[in-house]
Amino acid sequence: ELSKGYSLLQENYYTATMDCNLGTVTSTVYWYKQIPGGVPQFVLYFHYSSSSPTYGSGFSAPKFTSTHQSTKDYRLIISNVEEGDSAVYYCKTWDSSAVSQEGTCKHGSSLPPPVLTVFPPSSAELQSNTASLVCLSSQSVPFADVSWLAAGSPVSSGISTSTAVQRPDQTYQISSSLTIQTSDWNMDKVYTCKVSLGSQTSEKTIKKSECPTE
Repeated sequence: ELSKGYSLLQENYYTATMDCNLGTVTSTVYWYKQIPGGVPQFVLYFHYSSSSPTYGSGFSAPKFTSTHQSTKDYRLIISNVEEGDSAVYYCKTWDSSAVSQEGTCKHGSSLPPPVLTVFPPSSAELQSNTASLVCLSSQSVPFADVSWLAAGSPVSSGISTSTAVQRPDQTYQISSSLTIQTSDWNMDKVYTCKVSLGSQTSEKTIKKSECPTE
């Protein structure tokens, strides 16, 4: 569950919480963090009779903590969530039973998907060999993963993506530009801007034939 708190120093704090029920076992809970493709990292262990958790290397309070609702129901709490906290978190007990827990967002269990706008190259740019496409993403949090596809294939170079800028309405905007070959644009190649925010992904495509001529 994702909740929003407030501080005099930073207005937008997001706290992720994940619940774990140990089933028939009354025991200590162990939490692990695994980034896809990586090795699980031990975050902490906690017993309902303890006053505080015991932490693994690189994890500490107040960023990570744990509470219990009963002798079998535990909760992992991650404060001030950042992009690097994105992972699959596992809870485990001594009998080696493990349950995969994916973070959900209490801010409606759903952050709204990013809203994308893609701009074509300017007519002045198209006089040269290369040109730029620009993708603007409007979103509710200050982080996201931005990628580009050309004719359905991922692009690995020529991408420049800005950090998030907060706007007066408290939303955030990220801009990303993609340098393309003018010849590819003239051949009507399809380009796609893709922005992922947690479980939400938005895509917007653009190609020359769908753009109004000046």
